[in-house]
Amino acid sequence: MGLFSSSTKEVPPIQDVPQHVAVIMDGNGRWAKKRFLPRVAGHQRGLEAVRAMVKACVRLDIKFLTLFAFSSENWRRPPEEVTFLMSLFLEALDREVKKLHEANVILKLIGDRAAFNEALQQKMLEAEQKTAANTGLTLTIAVNYGGRWDVVNAFNQLLQAQPQLKQIQESDLTPYLSMPYAPEPDLFIRTGGETRISNFLLWQLAYTELYFTPTLWPDFDDAAFEAALTSYRQRERRFGRTSEQLAEPKAS
Repeated sequence: MGLFSSSTKEVPPIQDVPQHVAVIMDGNGRWAKKRFLPRVAGHQRGLEAVRAMVKACVRLDIKFLTLFAFSSENWRRPPEEVTFLMSLFLEALDREVKKLHEANVILKLIGDRAAFNEALQQKMLEAEQKTAANTGLTLTIAVNYGGRWDVVNAFNQLLQAQPQLKQIQESDLTPYLSMPYAPEPDLFIRTGGETRISNFLLWQLAYTELYFTPTLWPDFDDAAFEAALTSYRQRERRFGRTSEQLAEPKAS
């Protein structure tokens, strides 16, 4: 995959179906609490919603899906929940990668892997390698990821690779960000009722359409996704231009 340009430099193609959808999957714990279940039950049910979302993106020919699974701030959660999330992630890699590969899905994992144990890091690498040659949906899972970390990490890599640089342009930084292989998200979805982006893809969301829903992630089904897509289709994506410019007929 080649590098994509920034939406602050070039106007990306505008289509009724987004090319790239990014999601903060919020509400697993509250879903479980409402049912008097342990929080971990919500995370297990949330994995089913992930499977459904992947299938929907494949069906709709959405090219990129990026899911925020575990932020760099999530380490602050209760230790038993963090331990369960790590075991669930390892189990999912074991069980789901074969299915993703059979569905021609490319799996990528972004974030700071240094905090994970060696076995999990190896599983992550093997999962990426197994699906690397596929040509369908690119599914990116953000684990131990933070948007500020992404930008700082990119700057550090750039300065190490090109210490002679006196001034840095956007195009210099792009190859070192976590997702140079994907266009910037067209649509951002956050479930669970919160209306913030919580340090997710800070650089990449510059011109993304934001959609917030009170639906808890385990309940985010095909109908809820279609509601988000309908909202997206009703947006006027100007990228700095005026409405009048958008209405001008294109030169043949």
